[in-house]
Amino acid sequence: MARSRRPRYTDTKLMLMKRSRNGTQFVVCITNRGYPASLIVRRIYRVLQDPEAELRGMLRMRDESGEDYLYPKKMFATIDLPSAVTRKFAVGD
Repeated sequence: MARSRRPRYTDTKLMLMKRSRNGTQFVVCITNRGYPASLIVRRIYRVLQDPEAELRGMLRMRDESGEDYLYPKKMFATIDLPSAVTRKFAVGD
């Protein structure tokens, strides 16, 4: 019996990340190598929309300094949050 495999996308155009219904996207930091003062591992970050950055394999978000910067996508994992939690995160903006 053959196993079904999920397709692997190497083309960054196909790797655009999922967003919630209101367009908000959240990720969790899985490594902060090279950015220990800017990113905290296991912390949830809200991604700021930047389609051009995503096409280049980067994500724009506010880090611990409060400024928005670009970071490599591979440092994060996309997460789905319940809508009530998503609304709570949006309050701080």
